[in-house]
Amino acid sequence: MAADPHLLFEDWFAEARAREPHDAEAMALATADAAGRPSVRMVLLKGHDERGFVFYTNGHSRKGEELAANPRAALLFHWKSLRRQVRIEGNVSPVSPIEADAYFATRARDSQLGAWASDQSRPLISREAFERRFAQLQAAYEGKDVPRPPHWSGYRVAPERIEFWSDRPHRLHERRLFTRAGPGWTEGLLYP
Repeated sequence: MAADPHLLFEDWFAEARAREPHDAEAMALATADAAGRPSVRMVLLKGHDERGFVFYTNGHSRKGEELAANPRAALLFHWKSLRRQVRIEGNVSPVSPIEADAYFATRARDSQLGAWASDQSRPLISREAFERRFAQLQAAYEGKDVPRPPHWSGYRVAPERIEFWSDRPHRLHERRLFTRAGPGWTEGLLYP
């Protein structure tokens, strides 16, 4: 048994980055609207520490609007080649503007322009309309830094529960559950 799920996650994540053939950072993000209607999609983990797990997106997107109405989420990492998964549940809060600006500055220029060009989750008349908008932004920002759009930021899931699942023969899997207990964690096992 480990005392800190963040250290265990770091070990598993390092192994996934070394051995998982596709996007070890990919995680399913489940949100729900104010009425409790769920939705799920894949996003990329862009940072993690004892405060939580960070991803970035357009705040006007469906997920951004759902997080504004219901700031709770679940994450799932599924590393199929390692036969492991990690489930995380917790409250969600925006990262600081300084963190969002710092991350945005590391993105490829076309990704920065794409953050401005996309009305994420809104109806799109045609692919050509989107490409025209992108080309207009390329021209407008030629030779200039691309600032972070005000509606684009990061979100941090502060975990209350972290479950580590390991595949075992005959479906006798191992499930280790860490539950937030004040400043620390309690750990137990779950039946598979």
